[in-house]
Amino acid sequence: MCTAATYQTKDFYMGRTLDYEFSYGEQIAIIPRNYPIKFHYAGTLEHHYACIGMAHVANGYPLYYDAANEKGLGMAGLNFVGNAAYADVDNEKENVAQYEFIPWILTQCATVEDAKKKLKEMNLTGIPFSAQLPTAQLHWIIADQDEAITLESVREGIKIYDNPVGVLTNNPPFDRQLAGLNRYMSLSAKQPKNTFGGANELPLQAYSRGMGALGLPGDLSSESRFVRVSFVKMNSLSGDSESESVSQFFHILGSVDQQRGCCEVKEGAYEITIYTSCCNASKGIYYYTTYENHQITAVDMNKEDLNAKKLIRFPLVCGEQIRWQN
Repeated sequence: MCTAATYQTKDFYMGRTLDYEFSYGEQIAIIPRNYPIKFHYAGTLEHHYACIGMAHVANGYPLYYDAANEKGLGMAGLNFVGNAAYADVDNEKENVAQYEFIPWILTQCATVEDAKKKLKEMNLTGIPFSAQLPTAQLHWIIADQDEAITLESVREGIKIYDNPVGVLTNNPPFDRQLAGLNRYMSLSAKQPKNTFGGANELPLQAYSRGMGALGLPGDLSSESRFVRVSFVKMNSLSGDSESESVSQFFHILGSVDQQRGCCEVKEGAYEITIYTSCCNASKGIYYYTTYENHQITAVDMNKEDLNAKKLIRFPLVCGEQIRWQN
């Protein structure tokens, strides 16, 4: 399905994979500060923070998959099928439609702490954007350079979890995902020590590099992807330059890349990593690759007029870009 992660060097980075069997026609979308964004219940917000992210633009409205704002706050929504549940309208709270949740947070909040305050006032409803675009069952990661949280809207109501690993995939619910890491506490980037047999130690030796991580999941299930990306991210080392940081981030998410043919969802249909994103949330630069284009492409929101009133859109560069050397 999908995997999201955060990464910190000199700057703060956040991104995700979108794993699915078909594309909705994604675009890079920038909401300038004076773009009048319409909320289903709250009306139109005329002035707000600027945002950049990946979206399906429907009737001029950016339905964001993931985005970050000019203050360095990032957010992504990932599939949570079978567990997500939304509320009916509650006139005692600030009602927010699920499809507008990402811009509702990012246009008004500068930090995770700001978001936590807004979430106390929120009632998340399941009204669809249109008959053609039904309500998606999602949960979300919200993060800045200081902290990350996961929000899940379930039958019992809104649940908010601290997210100490800065990773999110899909099912099961986040508290179970996090508890599941306990099964892998012995994994290490270092070579293992021989403790087999205790006092009656056998003369065992590591016969390969990487044996400290024996048992690290490698399948494509959401729980396994959560463990794998958490391990790779938590052990990841890179320089703090922009090129080193961005390159390393794509390697982190590349550890759960999905290849066509490996995850069949129905006869003849296979889930693939449609795109992988990496947003330097500190600088407002959105990097991405697609399944057919491994070259990193970037859009810098600060090179656009962030005081404009119209949505700014960039089509994805999808064809493979090969650099010939002869």
